[in-house]
Amino acid sequence: MVILLHRNRRARHQSGALMTEILIALSIFTVAIMPLSVSYMNNQMTIRRLYQKAVAMEIIDGEMEILAAGEWHSFKEGAQPYPIDEKHARNLPHGAATLTIDEKHLRLEWMPEGGRKTDTILREATVK
Repeated sequence: MVILLHRNRRARHQSGALMTEILIALSIFTVAIMPLSVSYMNNQMTIRRLYQKAVAMEIIDGEMEILAAGEWHSFKEGAQPYPIDEKHARNLPHGAATLTIDEKHLRLEWMPEGGRKTDTILREATVK
């Protein structure tokens, strides 16, 4: 009987030590993984913003080529909103394009709503 109680206490002591080691290992693992997960989320947001900026550049570059080829004649002089086809802008955040015509100088600018100034896309051209 004494041997059985001694083995029972020893087994409980070992399982308690094992549980403590598991909890410490999990806490170390959690502390190590948290910065990695935050870094991953930041990278994902940065990549999304850069992708949207690249799409906006492609759209604005294409529209500027069309305008410089002669389409600018159908617009009046001065600043005005420039329409961008919805199917082209579906991967962009909400924003607005502005066309400014000053004699023979064209300026096409796209700015996202509530966006940072660095996310603005601007193209200028002088036409003949």
